[in-house]
Amino acid sequence: MTAYAIAHLQEAAPHPEIAEYIARVTATFEPYGGRFLVHGSAHEVKEGAWPGHVVVIGFPSISQARAWWDSDEYQAIAPLRSRHIKGDIILVPGVSEDYDATVTARAMLEALSARD
Repeated sequence: MTAYAIAHLQEAAPHPEIAEYIARVTATFEPYGGRFLVHGSAHEVKEGAWPGHVVVIGFPSISQARAWWDSDEYQAIAPLRSRHIKGDIILVPGVSEDYDATVTARAMLEALSARD
């Protein structure tokens, strides 16, 4: 099942190490089936606040996303980013193609009614 690395990165002043990180990062995730889905795009805030930038990398599975994150190749370049940009990064599995949110809602309602 598809998985995603999602980063919410805060604004940062340009720095040569950030440019080096951007130039090198693709080579670290491609061996794990990763590819950019969102990168360098403007986003439109519809609710709340979302300062900074969004990056989304898709992977074939959560295990491949984890393997990329933990890889020596990625960990070697991660400080180039983290020294200059603060942010939050998560790995999250996607849902199956047949996912039905109504099933989740029904289970939630059943659990709530069982508490009464």
